Amino acid sequence: MKHNTIVSLADANYFDLLNELIDSIKSFKESENIAICVLDAGLTENQKNLLKNKVDEIKKAEWDISVPSHKVKNKEWLKSQVSRAFLPRYFPNYEKYLWIDCDAWVQDWSSVDLYFKACENGKLGITQTMGPGYKIMSKVNWLFGKIAIIKSQNFKHAISSKIGIEKARKLAFAPHVNIGVFSLEKDSSCWNNWQNNLNKTLSAGNIFGSEGLAINMSVYIDEVETEFLPLNCNWIASNLLPKFDENLKIFVEPYLPNYKIGIMHLAAGIWKDKKDMRMDRNIQIEIKTLKNKKVLKSLRYSH
Repeated sequence: MKHNTIVSLADANYFDLLNELIDSIKSFKESENIAICVLDAGLTENQKNLLKNKVDEIKKAEWDISVPSHKVKNKEWLKSQVSRAFLPRYFPNYEKYLWIDCDAWVQDWSSVDLYFKACENGKLGITQTMGPGYKIMSKVNWLFGKIAIIKSQNFKHAISSKIGIEKARKLAFAPHVNIGVFSLEKDSSCWNNWQNNLNKTLSAGNIFGSEGLAINMSVYIDEVETEFLPLNCNWIASNLLPKFDENLKIFVEPYLPNYKIGIMHLAAGIWKDKKDMRMDRNIQIEIKTLKNKKVLKSLRYSH
């Protein structure tokens, strides 16, 4: 009996990425004791058949919270913005859940262990998108000395979702937590809190980004107990490119002490000549090595 599970979601367009994520997980012997579950947001029958021998469960993603049909027509992949807040409903037979977006992959198993440890006692295990060298996602334009125009991911979504100006201000400069990788226990009270906030954000705001805003509300407004994990547990390459260790053949953080990247996340895409590496694994970009050389590398998973 497997007690813990790793869950992801994909549609037909993201199948290759999902398949690579699964292969990266299964490359570690430790994965033998971990279930792999998939939410289907538009996979083809052939794709699902290819997955059946590699994963433990496949369930069709639903709209767990009703949303206006005109907002989601022909956009089944948007179910990820809702369904990940309801994982115990889809896969009820597990004690701990680790969600990994399908455009991420596992390079070092210690990060998986950390996520499963982080969510003990009902806590939320998650990373912030803030650290040495990371892009600053919040900006302030000062007008007339004392008046400021705030531009931040949390603030923008909060205003459009009409959760109230005081809550929006509280979120404005809170370090954004990225919902692309997180862990929770089955009985954690965070699920219900997150779902309630998601109801609020979906009622007025955009579908995309709603669940991220909702979890940020849970962390910074409702103050659910949270275990913040280091950046290498969810390395967002579009914020800061890693370096490559030619001796160990692995990606590492670009600053000392150059910790191994545990989970590489290609959120927002890695772009070259207007093409996204997530859609074309042949795309390579210039990466610095630990010896300060420059090499062309793909950041996609390779066996």
